[in-house]
Amino acid sequence: MVTEGSIKTTAQIVSMKLAGEIVAKALIGCENILKVGVTTKEIDDFLRTFIEKEGAKPAFLGLYGFPATACISLNEEIVHGIPGSRKLIKGDLVSIDCGAIVNGMYSDHARTYLIGNEKNIVKEKLISVASKALDIGISNSIAGNKIGIVSQSIEEYVLSQGFEVVREYVGHGIGTQLHEPPSVPNFGKSNEGALLRVGMAIAIEPMVTEGDWKTRMLDDKWTVVTKDGKLSSHAEDTILITENGPEILTRLKK
Repeated sequence: MVTEGSIKTTAQIVSMKLAGEIVAKALIGCENILKVGVTTKEIDDFLRTFIEKEGAKPAFLGLYGFPATACISLNEEIVHGIPGSRKLIKGDLVSIDCGAIVNGMYSDHARTYLIGNEKNIVKEKLISVASKALDIGISNSIAGNKIGIVSQSIEEYVLSQGFEVVREYVGHGIGTQLHEPPSVPNFGKSNEGALLRVGMAIAIEPMVTEGDWKTRMLDDKWTVVTKDGKLSSHAEDTILITENGPEILTRLKK
């Protein structure tokens, strides 16, 4: 049985847009401190301070018991990395996943960065492919389409680039909770999944791996890594389905 997503009210959409704008600004702001020697805890502290100064609440802090504002995952870590004393080194791939709450409405946003201006074709391509896959998924997030059209478009592109997509963790609906129906996989067939309707909001988040898509969880019971130890990249935006096509709530208007 496919569970459809809820339709947001005008007031809820206003709050989601503000939550999206705040977390977009937070991630852009933290780019200035993503340097060799910085700890993942320092990145997390910056994000928490920024979000709270903007009058919002960190969406992840305390959720399901998570101990930080952001999930910060390095290299073979795919998602849900816990910030701590680990210092960034040149060549690290750093995925930062973060969200904000405004008036009880959530946003969810992630980007992956390469530390230290290292020139590395594989790492740069991983970041680029995850970002492009996200854009492709967004472009297919049109009212009347099934989620499967989004899922298939992401999978086909990533595979065409020689990478894989994680299957054990997927995107999701979003609104009064961080995780709501429907599921938004990064793989599948075009005739599968919930029907997208005007007023729904979803978080699309391709998780792209250099090697196999299989994962394992570390002993901290949070951090998810590639089973084969190869690299991973993650990109995510919160999307509102509108009559005029998808509206990206976690990117600043140009």
